[in-house]
Amino acid sequence: MKHLRSLLLFLTIALALSAVIVYYIFFAPFGKGTTAHYIYIDKDDTKDSVIHKLSIVEPRQTWGFERLWELTNARPRSGKYEVSAHQSTIDVFRMLRNGQQVPIKLVVRPAWTVERMASRLATQLMVDSAELVSFLNDTTTLSLMHCTRETLPAHFIPNTYEVYWNISPEQLVQRLEREYKKFWTAERLQRAEQLGMTPHEVSTLASIVCRETNNVPEMATIAGLYRNRLKRKMPLQACPTVIFARQDFSITRLTNPTEPDSPYNTYRYLGLPPGPIFIPPISAIDAVLRAETHNYLYMCAKEDFSGTHNFAATHSAHQHNARKYQRAYKQRFGKKK
Repeated sequence: MKHLRSLLLFLTIALALSAVIVYYIFFAPFGKGTTAHYIYIDKDDTKDSVIHKLSIVEPRQTWGFERLWELTNARPRSGKYEVSAHQSTIDVFRMLRNGQQVPIKLVVRPAWTVERMASRLATQLMVDSAELVSFLNDTTTLSLMHCTRETLPAHFIPNTYEVYWNISPEQLVQRLEREYKKFWTAERLQRAEQLGMTPHEVSTLASIVCRETNNVPEMATIAGLYRNRLKRKMPLQACPTVIFARQDFSITRLTNPTEPDSPYNTYRYLGLPPGPIFIPPISAIDAVLRAETHNYLYMCAKEDFSGTHNFAATHSAHQHNARKYQRAYKQRFGKKK
């Protein structure tokens, strides 16, 4: 009887110890403290690389995670995951296995080219920039978006969007296209129609306006100036279009603006370029839609170097403004610009 009691005691202790071990391995909190940790599981991650990423959060709990992986033979899905202290090892494993990821804030910024934009997006997503550019340039994609390679930049509206980190190129383009259609409200479409412009043309003019100035209050004035030139069938003669045509975005001072011979060069060709020379911000698009009505045809940087402009309706007045700027430049920098 005494031997039986000892055996039962031993078994009880063994079971209790086993329960403690099982709890510690599979059910104990995966992390410490109240700070949430984020891990990114790539589509190319292996078991070892996933375990390594988890070990940074809580190295003592990865053994249980590895056992669960081996027992179920179920690999985690790609994505961004939030690991918090209240989660157990089993919770974390289920979360990764079921793909219960958290969204990211995707920032789409203005950019000179679609390639540059794709490169920036790739730093925030799992997607490869070359793969994204290839998908965007595909004729089927362009057809579905009702655009050409030239007008494609107009379909990206700089803003911050909530998406999943492992979003595919196709899903990303679909999401951005929905945002593009949402942006072009009935009110904006009506304004464009009143201007006699399509949304693509509005974005094209906005792309020039925003490269001429960073001063948002001035954008509607500059938009009105270029519209005056378009109405009079005058060349826009916008320096940013020459920079785009040359694909040299390091240019700070433009010489021989009639080169190269490109449909984007508004010193050579009348009208708007074939498409945006820059992915314009919302402020520039709205400035074109609210283009001021005036008689300005020329603009020149102000002599106070404030980044704003003097506007003129005649060439002689423009020359007067240009001389003021040149004198100020010579006085400040010791040479004539």
